[in-house]
Amino acid sequence: MVLITGICTFLYHLPQIYKWLLKPYYISSLFMTVAFLLVRKAPGLCEHLATEREDGNSCDFDWREMEILMFLSAIVMMKNRRAITMEQHVGNLFLFSKVANVILFFRLDIRLGILYLALCVALVMTCKPPLYMGPEYIKYFSDKTIDEELQRDTRVTWIVEFYANWSSDCQSFAPVFADLSLKYNCAGLRFGKVDIGRYGEVSKRYRVSTSPLSKQLPSLLLFQGGKEIMRRPMVDNKGRAVSWTFNEENIIREFNLNELFQKSKKLNKSLVLKGEEQINSQPEEGSDELHVDTDEPHTDTPEEPIESKKDK
Repeated sequence: MVLITGICTFLYHLPQIYKWLLKPYYISSLFMTVAFLLVRKAPGLCEHLATEREDGNSCDFDWREMEILMFLSAIVMMKNRRAITMEQHVGNLFLFSKVANVILFFRLDIRLGILYLALCVALVMTCKPPLYMGPEYIKYFSDKTIDEELQRDTRVTWIVEFYANWSSDCQSFAPVFADLSLKYNCAGLRFGKVDIGRYGEVSKRYRVSTSPLSKQLPSLLLFQGGKEIMRRPMVDNKGRAVSWTFNEENIIREFNLNELFQKSKKLNKSLVLKGEEQINSQPEEGSDELHVDTDEPHTDTPEEPIESKKDK
């Protein structure tokens, strides 16, 4: 049953895996993951390697190497229990496989260990994980625009992600947040992002730490009327984030997205009706009467008709 489930999962994600194979980061990471296996099994090379096997077969794993590989498998399985996307599963596998390979190569030959470690450092410096480039309805803020946008219309509710490009958790969460924006974005419920790794003042202003030890990245903040209502993950007295899983179900439940979306659609309909009334109140061509509305000024809202059309 487990084998059948694994095969079905592989076939389901096969198109996505095919796209990964075309990207340098995944090609190089896959090579670095199986590097020790290739060296240990390569004919003509494995005969010259050291081994602790009783039969002296240097082309097979000894008992200590098997222990390290089994320990690696257990760590990957534990980390993947909290993984959300396929990128997180693969990223955990790549990361801990490289750590295990460093230990195995240094144990085998210190020269091979130094060479492998240098290749890992070069890979980290030159080949970055690909960023999410799919469809989304998200507004990106800067340090100068975030306050203005949040306070422009107090009727609009904002869900803002505070992220950093160097954070692997933020990169894995990007497609989840983009999918939520496609489902729930409307005139009264907007989604935004701000890179606090780039804008440090925003990080201090909204009290979101960029330290890896605090584990506050990514952070989701809900704003209503320009003021923060709630955030996830929550932060304890020591400045550390309370453990929280960033998946779609948790976000919908904790932020009451379904309820917010229904209230926001009513605001969207009222904006559309108001626009129609303004159009109908204009004088017809050839009329001598000129209608002047002195009660409230006319404001242009070019984005709202687009969003209301999308909602319909």
